[in-house]
Amino acid sequence: MINFLIQHIWFIPLYGLLGAIFSLPWALGFIRKTGPRPAAYLNILMTLLSFFHGSIIFFNIGNFPSQSIVFPWFSIAELDLSLAIEISPVSSGALELVTIISLLAQIFAIGYMEKDWSLARFFGLMGFFEAALGGIAISDSLLLSYGLLELLTLSTYLLVGFWYAQPLVVTAARDAFLTKRVGDILLLMGIVALSSDGAGLSFSQLQEWAENPSIPTFTATLIGLALIAGPTGKCAQFPLNLWLDEGMEGPNPASIMRNSIVVSAGAYVLIKLEPVFTLSPVASHTLVVIGAISAIGGSLIALAQIDLKRTFSHSTSAYLGLVFIAVGLGHVDIAFLILFCHGVAKALLFMSAGSIILTTSCQNITEMGGIWSKMPSTTLAYMTGSAGIIALLPSGMLITFHRWFNGSLEVSWWLLGILLLVNLINALNFTRVFRAVFLGKTQPKTRRAPEIPWQLAIPMVSLTIITLLAPILPFDYSLWLSPNAPILNNTAMVVSYALPLIIASGLLGCVIGFLIPLRKGFYRPVEKSVRVIQDLLAYDFYLDKIYQFTVVAFVSNLAKFTTWCDRYIIDGVVNLISLVTIFGGNTLKYNTSGQSQFYILTIIVGVVLLMWSILSGQWNNILNYWGSF
Repeated sequence: MINFLIQHIWFIPLYGLLGAIFSLPWALGFIRKTGPRPAAYLNILMTLLSFFHGSIIFFNIGNFPSQSIVFPWFSIAELDLSLAIEISPVSSGALELVTIISLLAQIFAIGYMEKDWSLARFFGLMGFFEAALGGIAISDSLLLSYGLLELLTLSTYLLVGFWYAQPLVVTAARDAFLTKRVGDILLLMGIVALSSDGAGLSFSQLQEWAENPSIPTFTATLIGLALIAGPTGKCAQFPLNLWLDEGMEGPNPASIMRNSIVVSAGAYVLIKLEPVFTLSPVASHTLVVIGAISAIGGSLIALAQIDLKRTFSHSTSAYLGLVFIAVGLGHVDIAFLILFCHGVAKALLFMSAGSIILTTSCQNITEMGGIWSKMPSTTLAYMTGSAGIIALLPSGMLITFHRWFNGSLEVSWWLLGILLLVNLINALNFTRVFRAVFLGKTQPKTRRAPEIPWQLAIPMVSLTIITLLAPILPFDYSLWLSPNAPILNNTAMVVSYALPLIIASGLLGCVIGFLIPLRKGFYRPVEKSVRVIQDLLAYDFYLDKIYQFTVVAFVSNLAKFTTWCDRYIIDGVVNLISLVTIFGGNTLKYNTSGQSQFYILTIIVGVVLLMWSILSGQWNNILNYWGSF
């Protein structure tokens, strides 16, 4: 029985897809008398089945060898396109993370979206979301992963634009979709280039091909950069990082999945592509640079936000930036650990944020205060999630950082400096939000803030326990070991100071967060320099303005130029030909007199003109010929 379930691991993503299909009668309005709740219950049932199926595989996969199931799709000449499924402890662990967070998010959504008239449509989209994520978790095919990433882009567009009656929501959904499409197109170019250069389209084949590549370094660099572009958009990394901030316009249960496992899906594909990046130092360094900019920049931007969900979304970009750095350095097991620990803790943070938003009908942290005594479970969830991310508790993130700097990997002071800075700024940010929302005096919008109902409390408390137990969960990360890098002379010193400094940076950030003055939303700093810095961070370093005056302006002007060419050059030539044809036709109609001598004259004149045109080019040759006599 267990062997049968393992061999049919590919059916687990289909549970979510079946739930989405079963929701259609309610989502399309064919069934109205029962209300939309049966659709929600069907989706939760399907997700529960996928969780049980995945759990049985997860706890028994260690007794079976890793294998791959290939589904032939299209084959012609030397082109063989197949879809491969990976059965291994790593894929089953990733699938288990997807199913458990999806299950908890859907239970949370029952209480959060209780009064929404489109509840069935929302749960159908969540099932579609889950199916794509589960497929990416077990995919061993780059082609299949690309298709599933495209489905994630589509589902992101639909979920961000769920409340489509609001103009801001429509704009946010469009921007999120188009931003991701930029990375997807470049990723497709990289996939086509890989297939044309002899590499297989399965991740296991890529690893074997990367050991003895047959392409020059320049080509490997271009392919590596193209493959980086896709995960850069999916993981909201610089310069494609603005979509995740706008994606917060969607419902909170969707944000729970988007900031925990959806962004992790792009990074999961990036980790599997790591052997290709080792072929080019430029590609590896690009990963490190993108990750460092996103980690530090995202942390600073989050520090200036006053919207509750946006303070967390920018920190998501920051910690995904650490994943990019780890992949660029070849530390793939560290990247996987960060994905898991951050995903669980960030889902818990968004659950606590959703509880606050539902209770207060407010997302502005400057209008909140004094919630801790009214919502103790939510307060505990927030503290656990934030402490788990900044490595204050003996949580998974602390274990991850310890493993990163335990001496088995090649590390340097600049890596430790980035990690300390990111940890300090995020600790400061989470403490600032904690003071503004949970401590202080009760504000008008938090005067009546009862604890959340059981539909929201059960998943939030469950995820709190999972976050606390993350270090002892039976994940065997040694299956993706990093290469044993040589230990440099200064590495031992970095390792010896790393863990105490990381803990100290988190504590220092919390202390600063408790000491800095909090300002209300209608207050502005008096000092001009402080106001400039505040605006610079609050408006995402004006990145949208930079896009507006560079990329958007270039595309807009190019479109205007092509429109002018089409209107006045292409259409002008066509109109000129049509005018000549019309004029010639109107002129020739006067030749139809019915007199044969006129037709003969016309033929003679035409023949003379034809002969003259032929002989005029040869006249000099004729004269030279007769002159030779």
